[in-house]
Amino acid sequence: MPKSIPSTPSAPKPIAPYSVAAEANGLVFISGQVAIDPATGERAPDDVEAQTRQVMANIGTVLGDLGLGYDDIVKTTIFLADIGSFPTVNEIYGSYFSDEPPARSTIQAGALPGGFLVEIEVVAAR
Repeated sequence: MPKSIPSTPSAPKPIAPYSVAAEANGLVFISGQVAIDPATGERAPDDVEAQTRQVMANIGTVLGDLGLGYDDIVKTTIFLADIGSFPTVNEIYGSYFSDEPPARSTIQAGALPGGFLVEIEVVAAR
């Protein structure tokens, strides 16, 4: 199955030249989401808890646009501006998954675009 770029009308608009999502061979790749409210275009406060909640909500919005849900996620990568925020991010992130969470990597990035504190990218399966 060739690559396709599905429509994600409810998602935050990209802030650079990339697609919100791309799909191929039954896998959906969702670009890293940051804490921008899709309804207002405003960023969440500079607080890792508020940003993580907005990022997870944005992921849910993109998944919903594609007819998917959190249980369809098979892999995530979490990028943190400060690895010291891992416990807070981990607790919020974990609340979105059932007994079988997806595979995950978490890294501290040197810096995230726009000065965000957390970014999460997702791979989901149809």
